[in-house]
Amino acid sequence: MTGVETMGKNENQSVEKNEKSVIDEEPKINYRGWKVMPFIIGNETFEKLGTIGTLANLLVYLTTVFNLSSLTATNIINIFTGSASLSTLLGAFLCDTYFGRYKTLGFCTIASFLGLLVIQLTAWIKKMHPPHCGSESITCTGPTTGQMTFLLAGFGLLIVGAAGIRPCNLAFGVDQFNPNTESGKKGINSFFNWYFFTYTFAQMVSLSLIVYIQSNVSWAIGLGIPAALMLISCTLYYTGSNYYVKVKATGPAPLTSLAQAVVVAIKKRRLNLSEYPLDSSLFAYVSPQSINSKLLHTSQFRFLDKAAIITPQDGINPDGSASDPWSLCSMQQVEELKCLLRVIPIWFAGIFFYIAIVQQNTMLVFQALQSDRRILSTNFKILAASYTIFQMLSLTIWLPIYDRILVPSLQRVTKKEGGITVLQRIGFGMFLSILCTMVSGVVEERRRTLALTNPIGLEPRKGAISSMSGLWLVPQLTLAGLSDAFAIVGQVEFFYKQFPENMKSLAASLFFCGLAGSSYLSSLLISIIHRATAKSSTGNWLPQDLNKGRLDYFYYIITALEVVNFGYFILCAKWYKYKGTGSSSSGDLQLDQVSKPSERTVNTV
Repeated sequence: MTGVETMGKNENQSVEKNEKSVIDEEPKINYRGWKVMPFIIGNETFEKLGTIGTLANLLVYLTTVFNLSSLTATNIINIFTGSASLSTLLGAFLCDTYFGRYKTLGFCTIASFLGLLVIQLTAWIKKMHPPHCGSESITCTGPTTGQMTFLLAGFGLLIVGAAGIRPCNLAFGVDQFNPNTESGKKGINSFFNWYFFTYTFAQMVSLSLIVYIQSNVSWAIGLGIPAALMLISCTLYYTGSNYYVKVKATGPAPLTSLAQAVVVAIKKRRLNLSEYPLDSSLFAYVSPQSINSKLLHTSQFRFLDKAAIITPQDGINPDGSASDPWSLCSMQQVEELKCLLRVIPIWFAGIFFYIAIVQQNTMLVFQALQSDRRILSTNFKILAASYTIFQMLSLTIWLPIYDRILVPSLQRVTKKEGGITVLQRIGFGMFLSILCTMVSGVVEERRRTLALTNPIGLEPRKGAISSMSGLWLVPQLTLAGLSDAFAIVGQVEFFYKQFPENMKSLAASLFFCGLAGSSYLSSLLISIIHRATAKSSTGNWLPQDLNKGRLDYFYYIITALEVVNFGYFILCAKWYKYKGTGSSSSGDLQLDQVSKPSERTVNTV
């Protein structure tokens, strides 16, 4: 193995020289941090005001204006939500590979504006929606093929917009902070919390003011306001163009590098790792152009280490790189692949977690419609779609408290950067989701009982209105908001920090793909239960009139799923190793875990 050891030493010396020359040549990046946040967070706020202002009440719009059934409208919303989230995978790939975050965000923001404009036209132009169906009508005229096609075209443009905005917006904001200074690190940690704070603020305004205008003034005006806000978002984004740090796309290298590690590991699967010492036989080259932090060697997925075994047939270039990257990979490539593989089980648990939260945005609207929505003894009623504002309110109130009070207090006790680990934060959020669905079942059982024994009115095309106050829905919404504050924010931070730096947009898209999976699973679960119980002795659990069904049983089934999922998550969390923690046994493989900002390929002003 003497020849191999010599190759390894020469290669490491070459790497060090190349890294120094690149660092010297790279221009200094002008990180402006919080100074550019008015443009970024402002753009995010108006963008969310626009999209949420349209989507928040879309369930009611589909059932009242387009005369669709509750089941059909719910499935359309779930499928649209899932497709919008799933599209982020393609958007992140195109962003990281070809266009960069700045160009992707600009294009997709315009696409979202056009989508909102199309949906607004379906309400403004009478020929674009079915004739109005009176409250006493038993049968209503449904939409024509042309009307549905035009509406779905608007949905399609919104999906295009979501494909780029969702995975890039958060990562683009983080790009503005220096990750190698204490102020930059604190800025990044706070940015995650404040990003979701403004997000929920936008949701609160949308679910109150905009939804009120849509339901009580005019759908045309109520849907026109979000389109106008989206136009403001586009303008604000491009206003700050000269001040952003714009990270260039890295080409197809990130995914190619992962594919190479898999292919080479398969090629060398017959090699015995025990015959090759870690300190001299594994290829430890790191490209000086890489923007990724150097990773420690880990013992998990050891079969992948075979991709980095240097054999007599493997050639090394003068600069230290492999002459054939499809025959020899570096340990850095292998460890980056391991980072992704370790995240997958946690991501899978997140899919099942969010099923509980999805119900608070769909089924709860129908619960509210058949509840007493009056405030105290007045005739003022809370709009059914606006009840979700309580979920947002709990999240909005909690995040600043968590960021400014709880985290510093926990830091003094635990000595950890975030007070608690990211996985602990996610786990607590999952526990709250179990309580949320359990409370939802209990409240629905009470609502249904009072609707059957003491109704106060009749909801058109639904059924009797329960005498139970709609405010009893607030506790489950509060738990859902707190669950989001821990688990959702935690997941975004987790994916961002555990992915290689050149795949940050892909990390964000993975989170949204999880939301897509939750929406699809929720839709599938609803369809299965709807069909399975349609001819049962208890009757359909999810009919048009909730009083004739057993929505509470549906909530209890989800509670059982969440309990199983929580146990699965705990096992995954105990097994998980954070990026940068490993079991390295050689000097060559103990690479410092530092980001190299001076090596980031950027355009700055």
